[in-house]
Amino acid sequence: METFPLFEVEAPPPAPVAEGAETEETPAPALVVVVRGLPGPQGSKRHVGGGRMIESSAKVKPWREAVVWAAVAARTRVKGFTKLDGPLLVDMVFSFDRPKGHMGSGRNAGTVRPSAPIRPHVKPDLSKLVRSTEDALTTAGVYGDDAQIVEYGQLGKFYTTDHGLVPGVLDGPGCTVRLWPIERPKAVDE
Repeated sequence: METFPLFEVEAPPPAPVAEGAETEETPAPALVVVVRGLPGPQGSKRHVGGGRMIESSAKVKPWREAVVWAAVAARTRVKGFTKLDGPLLVDMVFSFDRPKGHMGSGRNAGTVRPSAPIRPHVKPDLSKLVRSTEDALTTAGVYGDDAQIVEYGQLGKFYTTDHGLVPGVLDGPGCTVRLWPIERPKAVDE
């Protein structure tokens, strides 16, 4: 029996601006944070008695600590950085290593199998990764509250094998975060 694809899969859209290629319409980000480590989701909690709740994922605490350290380091590299105020546009690109089963063997050891998925569509949930990362950026003093994030640009989970092909994808597990303040639109001259 012959099968036909139900839809075509296109490459993900590019980030708003490639680093070093800022234009007048798309300025450089106010802050770029590169976090190395295994991204941990925040969300589900479980009751442990005595009215106490703990995170279900053991990965969330080390991830949030890694984000805080990376954000504080990124802030200190920006001369005169002050806490971002007002509405923000944010990119978050999460990078994960591919499972060994996605890779070929023998002479094809460095090649991704054709049957391997193109993007990580398994747990952790993207929304829970975003939540833990946003909360850690608040703790790091990047902005006052994650409610300031009113728009996402590039947001997604990718495999590290996309490093160099998709903007923001790292060569190891982690996340690239870019933040822009949103300014009032300029009046259009007629």
